[in-house]
Amino acid sequence: MTQKYISPEKLAEELETTVGTLATWRHTGRYNLAFVKVGRKVMYRVEDVQKWLENRTHHHTGEA
Repeated sequence: MTQKYISPEKLAEELETTVGTLATWRHTGRYNLAFVKVGRKVMYRVEDVQKWLENRTHHHTGEA
């Protein structure tokens, strides 16, 4: 397995949000941020997070 994964705790820290917010996003589908779930454990692929951030990058507020 060569893909890198990040925990919700680490991702919340990186995004300056909370683990609860990430859980809400997963539950509601508010943001299309892919995640991997094995049993109760949730992880995010670093590659998916990078793509998600790239798709949310704007050059002016009219794009948002």
